[in-house]
Amino acid sequence: MARLKIFTYPDAVLKQRAIEVTTFDDELKKLVSDMAETMYFAPGIGLAANQVGVLNRVIVIDADFRDENKEKNLRVFVNPKITSFEGDTCYEEGCLSVPNVTEKVDRAKKVTVRAFDTNGKEFSVEAEDLLAVCLQHEIDHLDGILFIDHLSKLKRDFYKNKLKKEKLARQNEESQQVDSR
Repeated sequence: MARLKIFTYPDAVLKQRAIEVTTFDDELKKLVSDMAETMYFAPGIGLAANQVGVLNRVIVIDADFRDENKEKNLRVFVNPKITSFEGDTCYEEGCLSVPNVTEKVDRAKKVTVRAFDTNGKEFSVEAEDLLAVCLQHEIDHLDGILFIDHLSKLKRDFYKNKLKKEKLARQNEESQQVDSR
């Protein structure tokens, strides 16, 4: 297993649509293993393959990970597709690819998702509340949609400017450290 680099906004890979997985092999299993290690280390509760620079329709989720009283419950979805939506909810979302930003996003309260496991076996899951929100969030990633894309233009522009300023400040700090050597 290896920890992978998590790409952050505004990296172009995050806006690209991932492609369907057609080969279910050891390479796919390694990707899933590395994604899980990366997600848990970050720490996060979900990760899409394009967040680590791989344009395959693969997500890993552990919506129980935030609860220290629960065991790890890793779920893997290859080529996930939401087949039904029910109800409405509003969740405070964050994202490993949009660090230091959280905002309420309107989502479906319940979804049904059809996907494949790493062996190519198809399955379906009905999810509610946090798991449903997480599935919608990660599947959006596979379609090149970030959670900030669901915000009003005013909020989205505010966060984009904030992230750009933080990045510029980091670059200036790194430049000063190099200059002082």
